[in-house]
Amino acid sequence: MPRPRLCRQVNFNPHITYFKPQGISLRELKVVELSLEEIEAYRLRHIEGLDQKDSASKMATSTATYQRILYSASEKIADALINGKAIKINK
Repeated sequence: MPRPRLCRQVNFNPHITYFKPQGISLRELKVVELSLEEIEAYRLRHIEGLDQKDSASKMATSTATYQRILYSASEKIADALINGKAIKINK
């Protein structure tokens, strides 16, 4: 039986949940989905400018888990930007 997932603290609730390339209909695009945890980790690092340890403590998680979440978010965002995909933030 897997270990139960811990709740992570997310202090960001985005009002905009979709981003897409200009000039292409959404139904023609592939969509990359980001979780609230991923967008929060990305926001803390790149908008707030916090280091890994401070960001992890704000999210109430370990630094290793924070790093995995941040890496996943960065991979998805890069995929969307490079390959012209839409980004959906799941609430």
